[in-house]
Order: sequence, then C-alpha cells, then structure tokens
Amino acid sequence: MQEEVFIGNVKLNFKHYAGLDLYSDGPVEQEIFDIVRKHKREEYPEIIEKKASWPVLYHLSELRSNIVEWIPMNGKEKVLEVGAGCGAITGMLSEKAKEVVACDLSRRRSEINATRNSDCDNVTIHVGNFRDIEPDLPTDFDFIFLIGVFEYGQGYIGTENPYENFLKMLKKHLKKDGRIVIAIENRIGLKYFAGAAEDHLGGYFNGIEGYSKDSVARTFTRNGLIKIFKKCGINDYHFYYPYPDYKLMTSLHSDKYLPGYGELQDNVRNFDRDRLLLFNEKRAYECLINDGMYADFANSFEVILGPGFDTVYCKYSNDRADEFKIRTDIVVDKLGRKIIKKYPLTEAAEEHIFGMQDAYYALRERYRGGDLEVNDCQLDEKSRCAMFSYVNGIPLTALFDACLESDDMDSFNALFREYMRRIGYRSDYPVTDYDLIFPNILVNGPIWTIIDYEWTYGKCIPPKEIAFRALYSYILEDRSREKLDVKALYEKIGITDEDIKALLSEEADFQKYVTGRRKSSVELWKMIGRTAIVPKELAGSAETARSAEDIQIYVDEGDGYSEDDSIFPEESYDDHNIVTLDVECNDNVQNIRIDPAFSSCIVTIKQVVWNGVSVEEGDTYISIHPNGSWISEDSIVFGTDDPNIEFGFMDDKIEKRRENHLKVTMMTTLIPKETAITLEDSLRVSVDESAEEKGEFLQKIKKLLPK
Repeated sequence: MQEEVFIGNVKLNFKHYAGLDLYSDGPVEQEIFDIVRKHKREEYPEIIEKKASWPVLYHLSELRSNIVEWIPMNGKEKVLEVGAGCGAITGMLSEKAKEVVACDLSRRRSEINATRNSDCDNVTIHVGNFRDIEPDLPTDFDFIFLIGVFEYGQGYIGTENPYENFLKMLKKHLKKDGRIVIAIENRIGLKYFAGAAEDHLGGYFNGIEGYSKDSVARTFTRNGLIKIFKKCGINDYHFYYPYPDYKLMTSLHSDKYLPGYGELQDNVRNFDRDRLLLFNEKRAYECLINDGMYADFANSFEVILGPGFDTVYCKYSNDRADEFKIRTDIVVDKLGRKIIKKYPLTEAAEEHIFGMQDAYYALRERYRGGDLEVNDCQLDEKSRCAMFSYVNGIPLTALFDACLESDDMDSFNALFREYMRRIGYRSDYPVTDYDLIFPNILVNGPIWTIIDYEWTYGKCIPPKEIAFRALYSYILEDRSREKLDVKALYEKIGITDEDIKALLSEEADFQKYVTGRRKSSVELWKMIGRTAIVPKELAGSAETARSAEDIQIYVDEGDGYSEDDSIFPEESYDDHNIVTLDVECNDNVQNIRIDPAFSSCIVTIKQVVWNGVSVEEGDTYISIHPNGSWISEDSIVFGTDDPNIEFGFMDDKIEKRRENHLKVTMMTTLIPKETAITLEDSLRVSVDESAEEKGEFLQKIKKLLPK
C-alpha cells in the first residue's frame, strides 16, 4: 500500500493504517461513498429528502458543520481534527483555516472525506489509530477539534485514565493560547429523562444510570467534564450549549447568554431512532430556566478549552434557499455591550443581509410619530454583516403567554388590541413588515420595538393579515396555546373563513419561497419514519386501567404524540365488533394514531375516509402503518397488548382544511397473545412459501376473523 495517496487535492497518509477498519457503520458507508463520488454538494439536500435515511442525513446535512462554522477564525490558523469520519466538519474547517490535519481510524470513511472535499488543497488525512499517529503530529496547532470524539477516549487511548490522558496528549500539540474544542452529549441531558435513548448504546437511561466498564463510549455531566479539565491543569474553559444538540445544531447559547422562557421549542424529534415521550420537555426546560439550571440539563455541550470568544449566542437559518441562509450572533464588545450581527452563509445571501438597512429606513419612516420603535441597523462592509443594537425587553409572546396561563382573557384581548393599534399606524404607507409576529417585538414598559424585520416589502399589506399570521404562528409554536379562542379574535379583526383559506395558501407559498421548497425538519423526521410515543401506563390516573376493548386516539400536529392530549372516544364496538371513528383535526395534523384495543387482536380496516373521500375512491395520499403484521390487504394481526395503527399524511399532496375529519371503520377481534404471536411468526416464515401454501395459510387465518 502506498504511504501517501491523493484524492483530488486531499492527501491521505496511510503510514499508520493497520489494514483493517475497526469502526464502520456497515453497508451505508458504501452508499455515502457512491453519493459523494457521483454528486455535487449542492445536490445533497435533494438526496437527503429522496433517501429519507438517518445515516444519509447525519453524514451529508449542512447543519452538521454549524457546530464549528460560528467559531471566529481569520484564515491563518492551523487546525487538527481528531475523528474526522466522513468529513462533515472537515470541509468547513478547510474554508475557515489555512491548514487542516485530520485523523480517522477508518480507510473507507477517510476516502469518503477526501472525495467530498476533493477541491480542498489544504487538507491532509492521517488514517489509523490516533495513538500511533500522535507522535508524528506537529506541536503548533491553533485549534484541535474533538467533535463527537471525546466520549470514545477509552478506545483511542485505552489507559486507566483515558480521558485525562487524552487531553494531556492533545495539549502537547497546541501552540500558546491555542484552543481545544469538544462537542459531546450531556450524560443527563433532559431528552434522556424524557424518553430519548442514549445516543451511543441505544438503551433508555444508559447514561443517567451510569455506564458499564465495557461501554464503547462514555459521556459526562457538566461537572464531570470540569473535573477532568481540572485534573489536566485546565482552568480556562468556556461552556456553550448547542440546541437541540450538537449533531444538527440550530442555535447555541452560553453561560453569558442562556435561553429565555419559552424559547426552546424543538425538543421531540430524534432522527436516529424512535423515542418515548414521558413528559413535555418544553415546559420542563422552562422550569429549569426559571431556576437557573439549564446549563446542567442541556442536551449537548460545546466546550472551548483556552481563551474564550466574544460570541455569546448564535442562531442558524440555513434550512432556507441559498439566497436567505444567514447566521445571527450576539457578541459582547470590549466595553461589555451586547451587539447583534447577522452574517450571510452564502454569497447569494449577501443581498438579503445588505437589504436589511433599507428595510430599517423604510419602517422607521412608516412608524415615525407612532408607537412602534424599529431597532437600528448598520452595515459593516469589511465583515460583510448587518449590525443591530441589543434591545432590552420582554418578547410580546411571553406577555401573551402570561395572560393565557393565568386565564386572564381580558388582559389578553387588551394586549392584542394594543398590538393591532400599534402595527396599524399609517397602514396606507407602502411599506410592511410581513413577519411582525409576536417574538419579533420586545416590550419594555411603554416602548415596543421591532427587533427583526428581514421580510419587509415595499407595499401595503392590511394589518389584519399581519395579525392573522402572528396568531397562526403563535398557536403553531405551542399546542398548549390552543385553548385560545383564536376564531373569535379573527372575527374581531374582520377575518372571514374565506380569508383564512386564502391566507393559509399565501403562508404555504411564503414558506416554499423562503425554503426553496426544501422539506422542513418535521417533514424529514416523518419521512425517515421516526415516532415519539407516550406509554399508556404513564397516563398517571385511574383511567389507565382500561377495558381490553377500549379505543384510544392520538393526534400529532408536529410535536409527536402526547398522552395528555389523547382521547378515549365515545364510540364503541357494536355486537359485530365493528366501530366507526370520526377524528377531527386541524390543518397542522401530521399523523393520527388509533389504538384499537388494549390487547392482542386482529383488526380488519373496512373503510378509511378523509374529508368525505374514501381512500379507495380518491387521491388522498394517506399511509397506514400498524405495529402488527398484515394478514391481507385489509387485516392486521397484533401480538402485543399495545396495538396501534398510524395514519400518515403527505403534506405536499393531501388537501387539508382548517377543520378536517378522518373516519375509520374497523372490525376488531381479541385473541390470545400466544395465538397472535404464532400468527405473526408464521407470516414471517411464509414469505418464502409457494403461492398455494400461502393461500392455505391465509385461509386458516380467515377462520379466526369474525363473520
């Protein structure tokens, strides 16, 4: 084997490669290799949607590199990346630094890395065990990156104190004032309490309960990491908190800028595997935030060992079309003042960033003499960013939430009238901020300030339409707000049912315009096929002890299934074991799950109707996924006491209304669990049987079905 090989401009060094890949994700790595060989980077988003696969999303999503993209560099740095894998981070480091030295155990992964980043002329990849490579590495790195790597320290180092020795080894390769960057899961991240499986071992509560001695990976609490740092003589460390985690980070907080009440909305979707949903993570986070405990229960950490940065917060909007991809930072200047900076993430987005100053001038002119302030905007040509003052205040959202939580609808209505009065000032002026939703207004006493106005247009848009969008977004963000009688508010501002239909269509068009018709994270989550389930046993009331023939219904409107919001319908099986269920849902519905019984059973689905159109008759695009085995085209056997049938809706194809109805007629027969399990096993065995044998088998099963 040649000691050095080039793939494009990337050099691979095999001096320490033992000839065997000890770490692999299996056949999917060949699939990733084929993709990066045959396709350009700009094609990856379309491929991710087409494949609907967690490994493909994980290795190819541009969100992966957010964890390092925000780190300030000037293009002169020399960086080391340990555990570079398939190169999701390497390419970004190559753009930011002068020289990148990467290391990885796997030849195949390193070839994928080199292939996808073949145009980078400043990257060298060493293939082999880090213990063998380490003595050959230089000692003048500005940065050393351990992204999803530190938890495998025992495998890299294999000594009695692997994590301490790992850091001590790395410190020798840093220049003075150099930095080590660690991204790792929090062993007691809130998602693990709430029902997400441990990322590396795949079991529930593995990390919370402590790892076994032979665990392939080990994550740590915040204090656990600090103890390791101090044992290594490292006292200069800075914690950041990637959200929802470091793998697909969309925002980053710090000890100097922690999340605010109600800010953390994206808690349910785990792309790697199904999960339980044991409590409402958003509400739990709000309690932790109020008590100053968020740092201990964040799902992930990013720790800077060495000098800190001025950046205290950043938020990514790179799930958009290229011309709208931006990053928003909050930085602290030398005088301790906070400044907001918005950066383009692509060349195409520069025009969008630089247009914000024009929007500022136009909105300032419209609201001159009114009661809405507009946060000032300046352009920094050198840094290619737009800068804004940091405004103190309470988000208007939080004020509305406080009214709802105290059931003070008089105050809510008064606050909404004030919102309408202020945004409606000079409504005939040909400038409108289309995105005047409640989070974009900060309230400080009598002063209301617009803090984000990137979607400002040079035309008149009626205030009632802006208010409709604000209310629609408000309800969509948090299902607990659904107790608000939003229809009454629509009527007060003159929004009719016909208006609603037209405005929802406009909103859908706007979202497609912003995203470039890319799938949202919710849509990807469903396409990959993940679910979030609340166990019935955790309902926590006498209602848990149900009859075996009881039916339970869950509706997922983007946040997964919730036991609190599930219903036990009044409809019940008749003398022939048949029932027709009518499930009402709004236009946010993603899935509906029907649990036909609390026992093993056989279910025959007789009819499914969506808004009056039968699935067999119309183009309704409803998928049906049971957790049992199909006996025939319409019958399912369930060898579990928790049978369920999920009806999924394809958002881009199915017609949804403000009020929708799914009607399902089904016949259910309870059978012994042993019989059901035997039937399921027989179904699996019968796959290789002849058509005649299969026919005989199905006839036997039909004898179990009710007449």
